[in-house]
This record gives sequence, structure tokens and C-alpha cells, in this order.
Amino acid sequence: MNLSQILILAKETQATESMTNAAGSGSHLILLITVFVLAVFIGFEIITKIPPTLHTPLMSGSNAISGITLVGALLTALAGEPFLVRIFGTLAIILATMNVVGGFLVTHRMLGMFRKKG
Repeated sequence: MNLSQILILAKETQATESMTNAAGSGSHLILLITVFVLAVFIGFEIITKIPPTLHTPLMSGSNAISGITLVGALLTALAGEPFLVRIFGTLAIILATMNVVGGFLVTHRMLGMFRKKG
């Protein structure tokens, strides 16, 4: 086999895979939307049940999770093949950065309440 035959075979395999992925993408999209809606509902229910005295310590603890989200968003934006993936990756970087910075500002302000004055 020469290089041109290998490239033709690779393109045929890729075309076959994309056709089989397109057939199952409708049910996959419904599954992803269902998981997203359930995550939003459960997250809303959990956040509304947290008492205000625990909110700030939990917020500072969630900064680590947002840091992990930021790393994942960076990897997604850099490795995004389709242009839409890069757009969503960039948007995720912006939102995760705002969350991390805001969480640290709130934690810093909370810790400032416990400093001795004078």
C-alpha cells in the first residue's frame, strides 16, 4: 500500500464513522439535555437549602472545583476542532475565571471580618 491508498482508506473510514455517529446523535443529544436539566434542578435545590452561615465557607471550597473547570475549559478551547467548540471553550474560560476571582474576593472579604481592628 502506498501513501495515497492509505489516505483514501482513512477518508472512507472517517466518512463511515461520521454517518454512524449522525444516526445516534439525536438520542445522545436528548440524553445530554436531560442530564443538563437535572443538574440545574438539583443544583438549584441544593443551593437554596444551604443556610447563609455556611454559604461563604462552601463558596471558598468551591473555588477549587472552579479551578478544575478552568483547566478543562482551557483544554477544550485549545483542542477544539470545530469552531463552535472553541467558542464554548472560550466562554467557559471567561465564566470559570469570573467564578474563581469572585469566590476569592468573597472569601477575602469574609476573612477580613475576623481581623482585629486597631
